[in-house]
Amino acid sequence: MIKSFGEGDESRFYATAMQIAAAEARKGHLAIAEELKKLIDKSKSSASIVKRLPVNAAQKELNDLLELVRPEIKLKDMVLSSEIQETLDKVIHEQKHLKKLLSHNLQPRRKLLLVGTPGSGKTMTAHALAGELGLPLFIIRLDGLISRYLGESIAKLRLIFDAMVDFRAVYLFDEFDSIGSTRTQGQEVGEIKRVLNTFLLQIEKDKSNSLIIAATNLPESLDSALFRRFDDIIQYTKPSVEQIHQIYFSRLTELNQSPNWNLHHISNLSLGLSYAEIHKICEDIWKDVLIYGNDFVTENKIIQYIENRKRTF
Repeated sequence: MIKSFGEGDESRFYATAMQIAAAEARKGHLAIAEELKKLIDKSKSSASIVKRLPVNAAQKELNDLLELVRPEIKLKDMVLSSEIQETLDKVIHEQKHLKKLLSHNLQPRRKLLLVGTPGSGKTMTAHALAGELGLPLFIIRLDGLISRYLGESIAKLRLIFDAMVDFRAVYLFDEFDSIGSTRTQGQEVGEIKRVLNTFLLQIEKDKSNSLIIAATNLPESLDSALFRRFDDIIQYTKPSVEQIHQIYFSRLTELNQSPNWNLHHISNLSLGLSYAEIHKICEDIWKDVLIYGNDFVTENKIIQYIENRKRTF
């Protein structure tokens, strides 16, 4: 089995894996056998998505436009406001009842516009939705999408929307304002307007089963025609003191052997930082504890981390 994996012989690899699962079933280890079968099926599905992406010239270009990410988090790993949590739960529930809704000519929520400051959790949300639904996540490389050659960007965008029909996944347009804004200056304005018009047309007529997520820090720069194309517009803000405390508590409880850590005080001092900044502080604490020991990280040390992050604004 290891030899076939190393040689890239997937047929033999999966055949051997299925034999192992069958052997476990014969021994009465039904739970193990079923888990192995699920892992094999999932692996085959992910591998087929990557392999089935077209290999001709047009599809090689598509591969250059899409970055495949395997999500490793779920919504439970995020700290979200009750409003955002409710909206995302609704998206997930409707997606999980996809066939039932479609059978009644109803479309599940799957076109989302995420709006908020940097580090507020927009990109992480795309990862979490993909993780919850067991779907791959494709991040669109916008730097490769915009071309200075007339019509080339439009052709690339159509390739992406065609892929959404062929391969069910979560597709993330991060920093969406780079193609969704109506710029009036610059040499690329003509091409960007054409890309925007094409995006409006494509997302309007899109009937795929994929999730389309656009994320932006600059909603005020977006063309007004974009907003009605999305099922939900989700506004992200910086975390409240209670949410900051929840992050610190969940991330640091295992390390906090010192009674001198006042997480309520630390959380109040952290107000104004983004979710990403709070998580980075937690990572700094974890790394210092693992390297230097628990006594190294005092409450004053944590306050120093907070002040350093605030100075970066």
